[in-house]
Amino acid sequence: MSELYPAIKPFFSEMLAVGAGHSLYVEQSGNPKGIPVLFLHGGPGAGLFANYRRFFDPEKYWIIGFDQRGSGQSTPFGSIKNNTTQDLLNDISLIRKHLGVQQWILFGGSWGATLAMLAAIEQPQTVKGLILRGSFLGRKEDFDWYLDEQGGAAQLFPDYYHEFVHPVADEIKSTSLVDAYYALFTGSDEVHKMAAIKAWCLWEARISKLHCKLHEDELVPDVHRGISLAILECHYIKHLCFIEPNFILNNIHKIKHIPATIIHGRYDCVCKIQGAYLLNEAWPASQLTIVPESGHSANEPKISAALCLATKAMARFIKEQQ
Repeated sequence: MSELYPAIKPFFSEMLAVGAGHSLYVEQSGNPKGIPVLFLHGGPGAGLFANYRRFFDPEKYWIIGFDQRGSGQSTPFGSIKNNTTQDLLNDISLIRKHLGVQQWILFGGSWGATLAMLAAIEQPQTVKGLILRGSFLGRKEDFDWYLDEQGGAAQLFPDYYHEFVHPVADEIKSTSLVDAYYALFTGSDEVHKMAAIKAWCLWEARISKLHCKLHEDELVPDVHRGISLAILECHYIKHLCFIEPNFILNNIHKIKHIPATIIHGRYDCVCKIQGAYLLNEAWPASQLTIVPESGHSANEPKISAALCLATKAMARFIKEQQ
């Protein structure tokens, strides 16, 4: 099993103003003369986590990461104003130009995989390759699988789902689950808002791993991260990720020539494995790796190992093409 690379710290970080009142935290690590790779975090709203740098050989990769609008150290924190998918795609392009990168690898998991594919579809000439984990396609069936009472996740975890809907149990009698949560997240009742944020984050955490550690399914480990994750995730889901229905699969032909590694846990209960399978079928230059005994989280050992193997293989492929 391929191990994570040693922990490293950024050699440079900055706040980059991108307009409309938003400033993004951007960091660089690894080798500035190496292969440029942009890490795209999930959520939306999850922000960067330090271990992401350990998926890459720091001698071979110029590792670039940033907190998307409203996430992590970016400001204003938790803001949904001027925060759409197209805004994030514009930010990605701005960061690339700011750093003087012509072409790079896009690496993303979950929502990060969604964003990576959308960025590649929009500007395929800027992308050398993609590494995707737990891909989310933003279709109605994907939202339903994750959140609907009749969806796959709710059927597999009915006890956890019951706790998830509890903060909005009365409201969902007359409105949708997402709209009910959105009203709480954008309202002024801070007590109920924080209870709702905890419930939203616990639902995702509980279904993200095949095996949760003792008490891991009872706590939100990072309240700061939880606030942006819940609010921004709900905001994007309410607006169907600001993309047309089935947009990614309908446009995947635009990047069919770009090499991609698609990694998906066999027992991913957040993002349907069927989406990864369809991607691979429609994408001639892609390779699908279904990881056994694994769920959705990048922190599961076999998922982490698969990601490290993928970055190693991508670096070798890039070198052979030069």
